[in-house]
Amino acid sequence: MSKLELKGEALKLRELGYSYSHIVSKVPVSKGTLSSWLSGVPYVPNEFSKKNAAKGLLAAIQAKRKQKELSFSNARLYAEKDIGSLTKRDVFMLGLGVYIGEGSKTHNIIRIVNSDPKIISFAIRWFKEVSGIKNSNFVIRLHLYPDNTISEAIKFWSLKTGIPPSQFQKISVDSRKNKVSKKGKLPYGTAHLSVVSRGNKEFGVLLARRIGAWIEKALE
Repeated sequence: MSKLELKGEALKLRELGYSYSHIVSKVPVSKGTLSSWLSGVPYVPNEFSKKNAAKGLLAAIQAKRKQKELSFSNARLYAEKDIGSLTKRDVFMLGLGVYIGEGSKTHNIIRIVNSDPKIISFAIRWFKEVSGIKNSNFVIRLHLYPDNTISEAIKFWSLKTGIPPSQFQKISVDSRKNKVSKKGKLPYGTAHLSVVSRGNKEFGVLLARRIGAWIEKALE
């Protein structure tokens, strides 16, 4: 087939709505040549081209998803190797870091606030291991939004933390109209985990001051 015939076949296929990739499979020339030949031909993809484009997009999305999953898997392997087993001091310092970032540091209140149940659960572990606090010394107050279901939120946080619903305080629902919408972003709201002394002075003001002293020492 002559060059003129090849160009004619390419033009015909393009006018029928075929993509460059398909045309190249039928007309043995480079895409650069096709681009030169077909630059002035309007492209209105036919059903075949549309289906192929959809398949190509799906394949690209799936490939990107697999690449992302592989990246996370590799990151987890590195994390296991880098961190290993946590010592008692590791737990102490990690918990102190969590408290520095998420804990109350005023009015002798012992409280950690977060929307991630893993953070709240670790905080409970930290308080128990470092200070000997019992489950009965914890209370949780939930900060919710209008799209949250109170009963589901309580059930969720109780299951994740092991703190019974009887130790949940009055729910706070943020219904301010000028508040940036959290709809769908925090399905179970934010948990405010507090330590109450229940008459044990070691779990009251003294513990709050000890935590403050730890933070001060760690940041020196």
